[in-house]
Amino acid sequence: MGEISIKINIADRVYPLRVDTEEEEVIRYAAKLINEKIKELQDNYAVRDKQDLLSMCVLQYATGMIKAEKNAQNQDSGLESAVHELDNILTNFFSK
Repeated sequence: MGEISIKINIADRVYPLRVDTEEEEVIRYAAKLINEKIKELQDNYAVRDKQDLLSMCVLQYATGMIKAEKNAQNQDSGLESAVHELDNILTNFFSK
């Protein structure tokens, strides 16, 4: 449950980090996904500048995160209305 020191490589640069042991796997996986996305962008576009590739990568992940948040909000809203409707049905049933 303590902190550990790790080194993460992103876009050919090494970043020393201190992280909780529980977070290490997630952080390493995130770095792997970032590097894979950079490689994909590099292969598909004529962009070689690491800063441009990182910016494009961040834009794609931020867009995906925003879409996921909106979907979660819509699902929460739908669930809330379903619970409210069920509550009304049960209230009407038990008040008879």
